[in-house]
Amino acid sequence: MIAAQTRKTIVIDEVQKIPQLMDEIHWLIENKHYQFILSGSSARKLKRGNTGLLGGRAWRYELFPLVSKEIGSQLDLDKALCSGLVPAHYLSSDFHMDLQAYINDYLKEEIQAEALTRNLPAFSLFLKSAALTNGMLLNYSNAAREAGVSAKIIREYYQILEDTLLGKRLLPWKQSKKRRLIDTAKFYFFDVGIVSGLLNYRSLTPGTNEYGRAFEHFILQECWAYNHYSQKNLELSFWRTTNGAEVDLLIGDGEAAIEIKSSDHAGERTKGLHLFSQEEKCRQYFIVSRDPFPRKLQNGIQIIPWQQFCARLWQGDIF
Repeated sequence: MIAAQTRKTIVIDEVQKIPQLMDEIHWLIENKHYQFILSGSSARKLKRGNTGLLGGRAWRYELFPLVSKEIGSQLDLDKALCSGLVPAHYLSSDFHMDLQAYINDYLKEEIQAEALTRNLPAFSLFLKSAALTNGMLLNYSNAAREAGVSAKIIREYYQILEDTLLGKRLLPWKQSKKRRLIDTAKFYFFDVGIVSGLLNYRSLTPGTNEYGRAFEHFILQECWAYNHYSQKNLELSFWRTTNGAEVDLLIGDGEAAIEIKSSDHAGERTKGLHLFSQEEKCRQYFIVSRDPFPRKLQNGIQIIPWQQFCARLWQGDIF
């Protein structure tokens, strides 16, 4: 056995740019007992390069944008919903210009190269369509019409965004025995600021649909990050019936059901959460909102300000 103090550690950033390195890394691990810290933004090129992916020898970690626990009480919600929480954007004195630079230099060049297509205008149209429908049910046919390509190509474009860690699907919960449920996933970009950049938002106004969807995205980002950093790795999903009743987020198999409202006075008209509570599947039911004070409804549903929800989340009290 090699003593810990003699083991060499090598750090390689953007490892996907030279896929052939993976075979050499594998050899050095096996024969020289080196340790490696490999970082990158995509495994797509590695997979295409027919190289080894260190199966069974590598631990995988994801790095998310900033979270509420890292920023603390100084978190500016309205700014975060527009700038996003990538550090260089949230802390920027001109986040709009930084977002535009990121989108033009990265999304519309690096990701277009990943797309393996010469139809760059179609991919740009797709990105805007994906931003407009961020957090909504995926509709490949509509996106295909807007971009002027086939639904099959749109599916490939979404897969590219997932492979390059620019977004992920939120899958529907399907275990209901009482109601017919939809089986279509939603797609979210990895950071709420990407939506603002693609749609050229400079600010968001409370009370608008855009603000509400950004607020929902922000809470979901927090839950995704906590789920990964805490290594709980529970399944996150949403619940929606064919009649349109919906719960924004379900945690695991019975941990919590969460409805997300950007109102500063969330009412009791949360049809989806009330209906889902009849499934008797979860131990906690929350409405996360911008309310100043928490309160509990007669049916046990808790209305909780987003600040308290985030604090309890990172303390391990939500799941």
